[in-house]
Amino acid sequence: MMKRALLLAGFAALSVPRVAGAEAPSGLESFLSYTFVGELSAPEAGDRIAWMELHKGRRNIWLARAPDYAPRRLTDGTADDGQDLSELAFSPDGRVLAWVRGAVEHNSWANGLPAANPASAVTQPKIEIWASIDGGAPVKVAEGEEPAISASGRIAFIRDNQAWIVGADGKDKPEKLFYDRGKVSELTWSPDGTRLAFVSRRGDHSFIGVYAGADHPIIWLAPATAFDDSPVWSPDGRRVAFARRTGIADILASPLTPMPNPFSLWVASVETGEGAPIWQSPRTLRGSYPTVPDGLFLMWGANDRLTFRAEMDGWAHLYSVAASGGEPVLLTPGEFMVEHVVMTPDRRALLYSANAGGTAGDIDRRHLFRVAIDRPGPAALSSGTGLEWLPAPLKDGKLAYIAATAAVPPRVTLSGADGRDGRPLSQSDPAFPSNALVTPKPVTFTAPDGLLVHGQLFTPRDGRARHPGLIFVHGGPPRQMLLGWSYMDYYTHSYALNQYLASRGYVVLSVNYRLGIGYGRDFQHPLRAGATGNSEYQDVVAGAHYLQSLPEVDGRRLGIWGGSYGGLLTAQALARDSDLFKVGVDFHGVHDWSIGRNAPQRYEQNNFAELSRLAFESSPEAALRTWRSPVLLIQGDDDRNVRFEQTVDLARRLAAQGTPFEELIFPNEIHGFLRYDTWLRADSATVRFLDAKLKP
Repeated sequence: MMKRALLLAGFAALSVPRVAGAEAPSGLESFLSYTFVGELSAPEAGDRIAWMELHKGRRNIWLARAPDYAPRRLTDGTADDGQDLSELAFSPDGRVLAWVRGAVEHNSWANGLPAANPASAVTQPKIEIWASIDGGAPVKVAEGEEPAISASGRIAFIRDNQAWIVGADGKDKPEKLFYDRGKVSELTWSPDGTRLAFVSRRGDHSFIGVYAGADHPIIWLAPATAFDDSPVWSPDGRRVAFARRTGIADILASPLTPMPNPFSLWVASVETGEGAPIWQSPRTLRGSYPTVPDGLFLMWGANDRLTFRAEMDGWAHLYSVAASGGEPVLLTPGEFMVEHVVMTPDRRALLYSANAGGTAGDIDRRHLFRVAIDRPGPAALSSGTGLEWLPAPLKDGKLAYIAATAAVPPRVTLSGADGRDGRPLSQSDPAFPSNALVTPKPVTFTAPDGLLVHGQLFTPRDGRARHPGLIFVHGGPPRQMLLGWSYMDYYTHSYALNQYLASRGYVVLSVNYRLGIGYGRDFQHPLRAGATGNSEYQDVVAGAHYLQSLPEVDGRRLGIWGGSYGGLLTAQALARDSDLFKVGVDFHGVHDWSIGRNAPQRYEQNNFAELSRLAFESSPEAALRTWRSPVLLIQGDDDRNVRFEQTVDLARRLAAQGTPFEELIFPNEIHGFLRYDTWLRADSATVRFLDAKLKP
């Protein structure tokens, strides 16, 4: 028995080996040696910060505390094991820090699946909650996700779509808090830690509930036939505000005719459950519930005011309204988008990032701003050609945030509350070749229908007169590529690879096509896009023609690459315009919009047949007969965002008609590859494939 235990311990200590394969192209590994930092968090007490670092597949949690904020690594991640660290959460006083270990992707069909196992470990990984008390050694406290920590340091979390609770020292056995018929999410503690608000999702509606202990029934807040979400407590713990959407009857809705999806803000008593609306958005398209990433940012500020994000003027902006009702005040007027919103500990101001500023090209950057919760007048906390995001306000007049430039990867930075005199707390790998990176140039070009499209142009420094050209198309599609490193892990990789391709002599144009964010609501919600007409593809073609117009580009040697929705657009380009696009690399793209569409289970069918036909006609596979250019297909078969059958179906169709293709499949990998080894192998194959076709 002792021998078996020692043997198992030895296996546990082994690092995950790199899967054998062809040697990486020269210099690629150095370009992928960047460090990504994310999940920057601070408690209400404002005396410490924590974040996650990812370097060559190794993930670790770091902590820095006042007064000197010297960084200290809490975890000891040494393997490229593909187990994510995410959902960092502090207790209000900062003593308890919790996070989730284990990767899972949330969407309508992947919820409930086990943790991903991209390293193909022989033991099934678990989704686990870990905690550290006062910066002490981390301990596993439970299996679950979405930790929320009370004022007393107890950790509520989600397991199997239900609410559980456990202590932070790892000594307690987790207990189920209560039974709910729905799927529980958005756990939110009252300020004193005695009550827990939550969302109960029940298919075609959702409720806000409040749990107050085992001897009290759940209090439901003004239940209705609507979708309720985003619960937030009043500072005195007596009321909860939340958002409500009445929804549109499925049988009456049609993506061919955009319909408003208005929302209202409600305030309810947690004692009685009685509530009332305090504000209703306009019943217009711009008055719809915001669909920019991270949603509403509903918060309860000082002087009994609620703040939230909406798009009523066509841009994702911050508003403020009295909790008793009235007209909202627009806090952040202007043609820019607000993201990464936090409230200061005194609840009197909001900090946020936005693609605004006085430097040319700032619409494709992020800078930090501060605005009072009750009146317009944002003050810039950063500016210039760098990028800054995820502000975390601290006590003693300090501010933490993440900063990057076109050359320097993201780093946690500490500054004064005014954003000045910032100094990095985290460091990049000294081997990372910052000096080899080019500064992308902001460019614009016009689509055939007259829409102005933005992009970033990466031009080689090799001095050659003519280069092959590449179009890069992002995924999402509600994403925006920037004039520097991204705040998203997936797109830090894309940026690094585009920089590497430029170093190899490619002129790369990253196209921010319609459906993306950063250029207003109308840009994000165009007519006849996606499965209803594919109108965004014309932006890709316009980008290719722009590349061809450049004297440094050989217009006969154009390729395209992208992932997810970018994979879809890569396939569109090769299927519809093989004469223009000579080669492509398609990472986990959608190829037939009609797959998985189910007819309404009722007598009324509305225009289902028409929509199915249009969905297929808007897909790459509808133009398969004209697809002649070679393609490299790359996907993990545990993809929980784009079903693997999309690549299986396309590969078999291409084979049947004799179109040249290669494939690189990663067993057990998910959509956003979790292992460095996966990215390295995929990127190596991408570079070799493009070189073979565009550099004969």
